[in-house]
Amino acid sequence: MTPMQTAIKSNQQEDTRLFSNLEFDGKRLSHQPGSVLGSTALIAGTTVGAGILALPAVTLPSGVVPSTVLLIAVWLYTLVSGLLIAEASVNTMRLAGRASVGMLAMIENTLGFMGVRIAGGTYLLLHYALLVAYTTQGGEILGSAIAKVLGVQNTVPAWVGTTVFTLLFGGIMYFGRDKFVEKLNSVFVAIVLASFLGLLLLAGGQVKTTQFLFQNWSAVGSAVSVMSVALFYHNIVPVVVTQLEGDTHKIRQSLFIGSVIPLIMFLAWNAVILGSVSPEIMQNTGNGRIFDPLQLLRSGGAGEWLGVLVSIFSEFAIATSFIGFVYGLLDFFQEIFLATKVEFSSRLPLYSMILLPPMSFGVINPKIFFTALDYVGTFNISVLGGIIPALMIWKQRKGQENSNKIYQQLVPGGQVTLTVIICLALAIIGKQIWSTIIRNS
Repeated sequence: MTPMQTAIKSNQQEDTRLFSNLEFDGKRLSHQPGSVLGSTALIAGTTVGAGILALPAVTLPSGVVPSTVLLIAVWLYTLVSGLLIAEASVNTMRLAGRASVGMLAMIENTLGFMGVRIAGGTYLLLHYALLVAYTTQGGEILGSAIAKVLGVQNTVPAWVGTTVFTLLFGGIMYFGRDKFVEKLNSVFVAIVLASFLGLLLLAGGQVKTTQFLFQNWSAVGSAVSVMSVALFYHNIVPVVVTQLEGDTHKIRQSLFIGSVIPLIMFLAWNAVILGSVSPEIMQNTGNGRIFDPLQLLRSGGAGEWLGVLVSIFSEFAIATSFIGFVYGLLDFFQEIFLATKVEFSSRLPLYSMILLPPMSFGVINPKIFFTALDYVGTFNISVLGGIIPALMIWKQRKGQENSNKIYQQLVPGGQVTLTVIICLALAIIGKQIWSTIIRNS
């Protein structure tokens, strides 16, 4: 092969990595490439959070089979929208010549000033609402554990658990370096997986196969919002793209594997819990009673070990998701401060802006868990995880058609795929508005 042929072949090959993450240790530069394993753990950890704890409460009225079908459909939707955000991130970095581009920069680059304003408000509301849900639920579990360890008969006040949870895990992120937090998060994910397998083994003995025959397809739509929250990880996609140096092959791997792991966990969890529930409890749920899967497992015949595993699984699942969403807000605020040229001498003001509002709101209203998940899933995630990514890619691809610049496409299907994503998001929002009107009428 001649040198000319080699050069042509080299130019025809797809460039996967946009840049190299370099770290200066005082003597020399060293390459610090992100790992697929670390990025996969970050996505899985962010996904497996409070949503999985709320899942059986909303899937119970429809049954195992309908909710399983819907879960897979919602996962496919979130995977496509996650890849759309990754595609927008990679190509915005390429055009801007930057090694890191946050959500706001991508949206402003494609949808303009009004688009970034809408997205920014939605992004803040989403993160703060979910952090409130995580701190309250995580604090409640932590408070119960503290009471058990101290031998206190009465439950520890909700505000104590919420405060301790926020200061504990927020403090770890504040004082720890990024590499340490990444490794610790991987350990947390491993604990979640191990305790989850133990839960399935212990709770699986209570499953009644006859419960799988129950199907109510008319009730399955009410679970879409919580499922969307449970499978949402899109806020940390720009972080993953930066960690993996814009390598599209690694990004696809991380998003697919990192979202499939939670999907399998959700499907197994949903089947085991709903398969353990009697028809009487289903009927009671229809009368306004909220089904608590944790209480069901604690009162099962598997003994004290089941209750311990439930607490461990729940706390670390929420902790991993908490870490992911704090990272999302860090990236968000740093991008704003970079654009406005605001600098802080320490990280304390930044972390205070992120952690104090959800902690304070959780102390005031500790029973907001299900309400926060429902409305966040409907409005915020439909906008950030559906409409905005599709509109960004639509405009980017249109611009690419009129230029000779390199463009990497991660999602097939063209405008048909983008139209379906937008229409489904609008349908979810419309259903929630109609349900609210019917409830209040």
